[in-house]
Amino acid sequence: MQISLDDLFHVPDAAQMVRVVIRICTAALLGGILGAERERAHKAAGLRTHMLVALGCALFVLFPAESGMATEELSRVIQGVATGIGFIGAGTILKRPDSGDVQGLTTAASLWLTAAIGLAVGAGQLWLPVISVACAWVILSLFRRFDQDR
Repeated sequence: MQISLDDLFHVPDAAQMVRVVIRICTAALLGGILGAERERAHKAAGLRTHMLVALGCALFVLFPAESGMATEELSRVIQGVATGIGFIGAGTILKRPDSGDVQGLTTAASLWLTAAIGLAVGAGQLWLPVISVACAWVILSLFRRFDQDR
């Protein structure tokens, strides 16, 4: 049995490779923008976590698309990611038994949004996640002063 490097790596043409690299890097960058804000606020899920969530979600969309999966079938991938990211988000939510306070909801929500951003970037929609990150950054940074549990 003879296996070639192309069988193992199946490197696409240069144009497709550039598109994928741009999507992967954009997902990580956009996730990093939200993660940097969470890091600055000393939250449990910070820069690297948000970058990895966005990158992973982009890969969840890119891998099936690059493998030839039909666009209609990608909805199952998106549903699975949207559900699965809830488990990561749930890990950031803490309820303090002594005071009854709940902490980490905003970080969980930012991780959920970061997942959606990664999915959108992976699917090739770059303008929508950029606008979403800008809006989320405003919400996380500028509206912090209105937070009751600061």
